[in-house]
Amino acid sequence: MPQKNKTPISVHIESTQLSWLEDVTNEFELGDISKATRVLLDYAMLEASKEDIFSHDNMRCNHCG
Repeated sequence: MPQKNKTPISVHIESTQLSWLEDVTNEFELGDISKATRVLLDYAMLEASKEDIFSHDNMRCNHCG
């Protein structure tokens, strides 16, 4: 399959977030966590409201303590 217009990036995430991405990648046979991340981004871009995702009521850090 052609690469289309994919751009490599570097993202810092928590180890539990990586584990979750690995789990869903395996569960849904997505091939790699890059695909799982693209699925999440596409869903956020097409199906969810930016205001809902990034509102102060919903923004939280589960790792900040």
